[in-house]
Amino acid sequence: MRHGKVHRKLGKKPAHRRAMFANMAAALIKHEQIITTLPKAKELRPVVEKLVTLAKKGGLHARRQAIAEVRDIAQVKKLFDVIGPRYKERNGGYTRIMKAGFRYGDNAAQAVIEFVDRDVDAKGKESGPVQEKRAEDTATAAA
Repeated sequence: MRHGKVHRKLGKKPAHRRAMFANMAAALIKHEQIITTLPKAKELRPVVEKLVTLAKKGGLHARRQAIAEVRDIAQVKKLFDVIGPRYKERNGGYTRIMKAGFRYGDNAAQAVIEFVDRDVDAKGKESGPVQEKRAEDTATAAA
């Protein structure tokens, strides 16, 4: 019998899968839009929607539950301070999944998962070290 086997295994052990979704949820909260494979996006959606519901409730217990799930305190702070109030009047459906073609290397189906009514400026924000362009590089590029 197949009772209770709801979610995709994605070729990963349970601990790896849980850690992956925690990292993906933190990235989605930070950038408000990420690109991943379609099955991972479909499995990430309920995780993030439950986190937004916790953020809408507010309170210390809900915050601790979110920290236990995401394990990134800075992103939980953003979740409760920015994203939760944004969807206070909305009854679910906080994320959207759009198909984005196929990956070049292995032809895996790609998808964009994003928050509905997202902040466009949050995409790519603080995503890592950025090299500054030198004045001579910009001069040669303009010529």
